[in-house]
Amino acid sequence: MSILNRITEPSQLKSLDKEELTQLAEEIRQIIVETVAANGGHLAPNLGVVELTLALHRVLNAPQDKIVWDVGHQSYTHKLLTGRYQSFSTLRQWGGISGFPRMDESIYDSFGVGHSSTSISAALGMAVARDLAGEDHVVAAVIGDGALTGGLAFEALNNAGHLGVNLLVILNDNEMSISPNVGALSHYLTQLRLDPVLSRARTDLERAIKRIPGIGGSMLKMADLMTDMLKTVLVPGRLFQELGFTYFGPIDGHDIVGMQQVLREALRRDGPVLVHTITKKGKGWLPAEINPEKFHSTGPFSIEKALMEYKLAESNLVSIPSVSPAPIQAEEDQQERISSFSELLGAALVELGKIDETIVAITAAMPEGTGLARFGRIFPQRFFDVGIAEEHGATFAAGLVAGGRKPVFAVYSTFLQRAVDQIIHDVCLQELPAIFAIDRAGLVGEDGPTHHGVFDLSLLQAIPNLTILAPRDGRELVGMLSWAVNSSRPVALRYPREKLAQPLTLAEVKALVAEYFPSSRSGDLTQWRPQAICEGTEGVIFAAGTMCRVASQAAKLLQTHCGIGAQVVNLRTIKPLDTEAIFSFVDGKQWLATLEENAVVGGVGSRIIQELALAGKLPRYCLNLGIPDEFIPHGSRKRLLAQMGLTPEAVAEKILEKVGVRHLLVSSRWTGGSTGR
Repeated sequence: MSILNRITEPSQLKSLDKEELTQLAEEIRQIIVETVAANGGHLAPNLGVVELTLALHRVLNAPQDKIVWDVGHQSYTHKLLTGRYQSFSTLRQWGGISGFPRMDESIYDSFGVGHSSTSISAALGMAVARDLAGEDHVVAAVIGDGALTGGLAFEALNNAGHLGVNLLVILNDNEMSISPNVGALSHYLTQLRLDPVLSRARTDLERAIKRIPGIGGSMLKMADLMTDMLKTVLVPGRLFQELGFTYFGPIDGHDIVGMQQVLREALRRDGPVLVHTITKKGKGWLPAEINPEKFHSTGPFSIEKALMEYKLAESNLVSIPSVSPAPIQAEEDQQERISSFSELLGAALVELGKIDETIVAITAAMPEGTGLARFGRIFPQRFFDVGIAEEHGATFAAGLVAGGRKPVFAVYSTFLQRAVDQIIHDVCLQELPAIFAIDRAGLVGEDGPTHHGVFDLSLLQAIPNLTILAPRDGRELVGMLSWAVNSSRPVALRYPREKLAQPLTLAEVKALVAEYFPSSRSGDLTQWRPQAICEGTEGVIFAAGTMCRVASQAAKLLQTHCGIGAQVVNLRTIKPLDTEAIFSFVDGKQWLATLEENAVVGGVGSRIIQELALAGKLPRYCLNLGIPDEFIPHGSRKRLLAQMGLTPEAVAEKILEKVGVRHLLVSSRWTGGSTGR
């Protein structure tokens, strides 16, 4: 009989015995694997924290006690135990539960997250608020070792140690490898800390030493000094102790009983406490254990196929010799097809790196996701993974420029938000030509509002000295990147999480680099001036990036079904805005529309309207289309684009509404023949 379907709130866990907890852990892993296989999601990190979550909920009394999950990549077990088992099949689907904790989804989600390194700061604020209100409940933050690399986490640790409030921090370490000897010593030292008898004995001994006439104080200082020296050499967690935390660990995060013992003892201590747990990403499902990076975040997949691939890989492990990284001259498959913007960025950067040895690449813990893993394999000495530290990555890039390098920092749009201050003051103010390859610009789909990249144009357009480019296809991406690495000013190059409409072979990428790189040495930006891609005389649609395809299809619908001629302009250069070209395209037109996959507030469309208004050149009708002034929920990218009105049919419809030809608004217009005007 299933145990999980009987759990409607975490307090019910307290009555389960050890065997039932083991069975429950297995059931949780099964439903997580099945659901992520169907919907996509974060698999490996969630499989790794099942026992940790069970132990945490058995010790705490949620929702009175507060749990703050960092990033949210490990919150699936928490969701299943807090009344969301019946709705778990809707995970990351339109109208379903989020893949991250959300305060508006459950009273058990005490803080909404999505970006890393925030949990300790938030939990500390909640703990201070608790104390100010005279309340008495536990506030716990669960943070991974990867998220701990973010500067915000260290700022919070420093402040927590200074304030000395009661705060429980659980470090979920799923990367560190501990040898048996060190592990045994750590276990022994942890047991010493946990044993209250020994703790009292140490206190009694200190008091006795202090009472020795004349030398008691000196002996105690010497003992403390020797203890500090021993801890520095042998005891993990010295850093946390120096920051003011009581440290427990490392301990086995998959031992539910042991975890409970440690957590209960930690809660008896005054002040901030850090419990260091060791877990295994992908625990309990072999494909994810073997390849946790692949299954960290994944789209829908076949469980049977994944298991089959694991078995094949296992049978070949012994026969596959280890090889050194391929040299630059190694033969490559020239017919390899590059199918996404991210992959193309990485492939093009490798070709540019072969030509110019000053080019270096930076990622913030996303080598595979950004496509830079290819560059890292071929140029390991020129590839830098700074960890989850986008702020540092931006200033690090500025330093590389100052030292004579040409850095390309590939980063998701949503994470680049954290580095805006550094882009302003460390890069653009000093006119240092760093390149920011802004991946996942626009709606990203099921990861939802914390991950949509819809604010980068609004945030970056106001920064002086920054050039912003938006390619509409793969060929333009390669050309613009080739231009950017030769630019004398900072460049931001934005592109979406989308497949290329026309995939390119590696041979074609090489040819494009050979074509664009030499011509871009002049630094002439005119080659990326706005370009008309569809002709029409009545109105004009200015489109940014991949919205050009939507705009072109909308123009075709307007012409074919309504007899309305719309010119479509690929903006290409977002900043500096080519007002001369904009004015020429608008001249003589009755209406204009702008189309971008960015917030309308502060977007390129609003800048175009502003410039035209200031010059007194506005046409009769103006329409800005993009992301409305609201946070967009999770759902498939196709569904979200439709909801935002960013499909060809919706764009054509809105244009017709704006220009006042409502008698043409019939539901069958886009599927029938021409209706005329």
